[in-house]
Amino acid sequence: MATYLYRLGRFCFRRRRAVLAVWIAVLIAVGGAAGAFAGKTSDEFKVPGTEAQSTLDRIKGTFPEQGHGAAQVVFGAPEAGGIATERAAGAVSAAVGRIAAVPGVAAVPDPYATGAVSPDGRVALALVSFDRPLADITDQQRDAVRAAAGPAGDAGLTVAFGGDAYNRMAQVEGGEAIGLMVAGVVLVITLGSLVAAGLPLLTALLGVGVAMAALLALSGSFEIITTAPVLALMVGLAVGIDYALFILSRHRRHLAEGLEPEEAAARANATAGSAVVFAGLTVVVALAGLAVAGVPFLTVMGLSASGAVVVAVLVAITLLPALLGFAGRAIDRLPVWRRALKTSGRTTLGERWARFVVRRPVAVLFAGLAALAVLAVPAAGLSLGLPGGGSQAAGTDARTAYDRIGESFGPGFNAPLVVVVDAHGAERPEQAVQGVAEKLGTLDGVRTLLPPTVDGPSGTALLTVIPATGPDHADTRKLVEEIRDQREELRASTGARIDVTGTTAANIDVSAKLGDALPPFVAVIGAIAVVLLALAFRSILVPLKAVAGFLLSITASLGAVVAVYQWGWLDGLIDVPKVGPVVSFVPILLIAVLFGLAMDYELFLVFGMKEQYVHGTAPRDAVVAGVRNGARVVTAAALIMAAVFGSFVFGHDPIVQPIGFALAVGVLVDAFVVRMALVPAAMALFGKAAWWFPKRLEKVVPRVDMEGERLMARLESERSGSTGPDGADGPTAGAEATKGTGTGTADPTGGTGPAKEPERV
Repeated sequence: MATYLYRLGRFCFRRRRAVLAVWIAVLIAVGGAAGAFAGKTSDEFKVPGTEAQSTLDRIKGTFPEQGHGAAQVVFGAPEAGGIATERAAGAVSAAVGRIAAVPGVAAVPDPYATGAVSPDGRVALALVSFDRPLADITDQQRDAVRAAAGPAGDAGLTVAFGGDAYNRMAQVEGGEAIGLMVAGVVLVITLGSLVAAGLPLLTALLGVGVAMAALLALSGSFEIITTAPVLALMVGLAVGIDYALFILSRHRRHLAEGLEPEEAAARANATAGSAVVFAGLTVVVALAGLAVAGVPFLTVMGLSASGAVVVAVLVAITLLPALLGFAGRAIDRLPVWRRALKTSGRTTLGERWARFVVRRPVAVLFAGLAALAVLAVPAAGLSLGLPGGGSQAAGTDARTAYDRIGESFGPGFNAPLVVVVDAHGAERPEQAVQGVAEKLGTLDGVRTLLPPTVDGPSGTALLTVIPATGPDHADTRKLVEEIRDQREELRASTGARIDVTGTTAANIDVSAKLGDALPPFVAVIGAIAVVLLALAFRSILVPLKAVAGFLLSITASLGAVVAVYQWGWLDGLIDVPKVGPVVSFVPILLIAVLFGLAMDYELFLVFGMKEQYVHGTAPRDAVVAGVRNGARVVTAAALIMAAVFGSFVFGHDPIVQPIGFALAVGVLVDAFVVRMALVPAAMALFGKAAWWFPKRLEKVVPRVDMEGERLMARLESERSGSTGPDGADGPTAGAEATKGTGTGTADPTGGTGPAKEPERV
């Protein structure tokens, strides 16, 4: 792999204008495609195969309104009984009439006619049914419904709009700009100059632009969940900056060793680029592995983020070498942090830390495990759910409507269950429906039942069950299970079949399916990790240790998510829209993304250790050298990723915020506790055993030259020859290619220079 990437790096360096032109052309092309073919994204978390979704699909022909979007219009009076006054009633009725005339609105029953007035006379609730699916409701129609309610506002009433049509999910609120600024500061401190710090930001932004435009272009032909572009943006920015940083750091180190810029870029692409390709592959495999869950919207999210990672890798190994060609030796121009530009003979902080760890590996191991155990404790109480009106930010229309309905009518009115009664096989369908209603009314947890909607020809009826608790409450989930448990008994007594559907039941089913998918997904991801790392490191203990560390990072970050979003800790510091169950797909997304990122740090640190050990360094000294050479870059990479992910926490979106928080905590825990503490401690304890590999596997497992050993050996053997590794003739391929090379090889973090003491930056 290293030889091919070496050739690619030299080609892109030499043909830099053409490479840059190609990437600009690609950006323009996909941008044009996005403008021409972009469609609407979906806010519906549908999972085929669940009872709620299958039932809804079955009854759409009989009750088409069940597949359409709906909204709630909540009229409020300032005093008790105020909504029942003649003036208020007239204003509400006028507003309802105007809403009914809005194009796309199918029906709006008058709340006074249906009895949808709160017991204290403060609130009236109008339910708006649209004539189209939720995804087809336009912003213009939502605005028209708002405007139509004007008479109520003129009469001194408050009006709030809620329901699925007004629950807006996965909004990007500009917080990522803060993450980019923090990333820029970290890059300047790490690299020392504005030119060097600007290159990773430039390449990451171009890569994200290409990926996002391509995703938008596909949204016109495929159903893409609203969260997918946000996840792609989040992951694409983070890995795009980090991958460029790894290659750029190695390039600058080669320049310090005396190589010409072209050769330095080629070798950086060969060594650090190999690790970037392998790391990117692990992220892509993990995200694409979300398909194992069997949840279509989750598969789309995984593939979308995978696409962003693929683009980030391609940009890092092609566009970055081209930009390095433009920079030449001016890569360190516009210095800001001169200390980072100088070679220092002093012991670095990373080296001091590494020596401390290898002297006291058992103590560090136990201290790290104890800290992770404390963080992981809340994870035992993990509860999953999907966001709704109650998860919207306080003060928004949707949240105001949700809260008023709960306070005035009871929390269960925000969690209606639709029980489908199929009585066409019963002798007396009407009595069968009545019998089902009477039985359901006796169940604990049922507050009331609304009058049934009956379709005579099909013998099917819809019973709306209002629970005593809200949609996120455990008792509501128990009620859904209890109703379903009554299925056989009701069939025997009434001859009717029942199924439970509706938004609340669908969300419960999705959460249960995602929870059930976690164990097999973790098993698949763990197996993939062992295989890939065994291939990369030719070791048994190193992959097993890496997977164990990954599992520790996952449980610790999940514990932090539960503590903040489910228990309400740090409520004054983090503006959580609503404390309650964790968004059901956050854990599985966290596992997929963090797996790939954790393997990044594993690769960049442990390869440095392996390189030193292979060339005769004692095991513990090899651990010290690996941490010394990789600590600064890995620390910067982790801080950049945490900044990018953490910037999304500043928003108020109920989906995006916990995802950003979970990933930020996970990256920090994995980088600083697991990879920088537990991994060196474990490697010090393993000693030579860390690199044991069965002889039988040695013969069958292919060698992946990620460290560039074969490439460096070939360059060394051709020191006085005329043919370079890419077949080129001349001094660059020969004598100049070997400047700064000695007997060692390069580690992918920009580690020890083969013939010189490594630059400590």
